[in-house]
Amino acid sequence: MDSPRAVTLLLQAATAGEPGAVRDLFAAVYDDLRRRARAHLARERPDHTLQPTALVHEAFMRLVDQDRAVWQNRAHFLAVAAQAMRRILVDHARARNSLKRPGGKVHLDLDEALVLGDEAADPVVIALDDALRRLEKEEPQIAQVVELRFFGGLTQDECGQLLGIS
Repeated sequence: MDSPRAVTLLLQAATAGEPGAVRDLFAAVYDDLRRRARAHLARERPDHTLQPTALVHEAFMRLVDQDRAVWQNRAHFLAVAAQAMRRILVDHARARNSLKRPGGKVHLDLDEALVLGDEAADPVVIALDDALRRLEKEEPQIAQVVELRFFGGLTQDECGQLLGIS
């Protein structure tokens, strides 16, 4: 029952507050969310304390707890889930860095962070988030496409359909 149409129906049922719909929705999208969480964490430092299962559960809970969310379809839900995972990882990285360097910030160019490798995974996540936020100010639609493709794993066609562009 994980076809795009079935998931869309579950999203509508969950939004309408139908009993058991959230549980069924979670079961239907769990494998896909877990695959995306593993992909996100594969780009993180090797000693990351978040596991894919925890990332999926936290992101899912953030999504279904939203009272005003109206999900268009499966692709929309998975794209927003990818955004939630990105925000969780960024929050985690910022919290970790604030513990390491209380009160101070360290400026690290993205090129420098890439050269440093695994030890700089948290600064890379933060730098990537900062770059996406700057891009959102200049080119919001391009930033959406980057986020949907890179973090959401959506195809070009799925992005176009979701954003209403070719």
